[in-house]
Amino acid sequence: MACYIIVVCSKCGGYLLAKENQKTRTCPYCGSKVILEKAKKVAAAENATEASTLLRKLKEKAAKGGKVKLQRQF
Repeated sequence: MACYIIVVCSKCGGYLLAKENQKTRTCPYCGSKVILEKAKKVAAAENATEASTLLRKLKEKAAKGGKVKLQRQF
């Protein structure tokens, strides 16, 4: 059973990493509150290291394809 999930923010399309048992997460790109139960899940991982690697690969792929607009995090 996965401990971490990667979801897509419904407002800006950014990828978010969250623990599977979390209810909500604030998007670090646009600041909107994401309800994880309703969010589009794109990946799952057993541990934090695997989740971080998956997230990085998804962001790299999105940057090449131009599908996700990531804003600079301040």
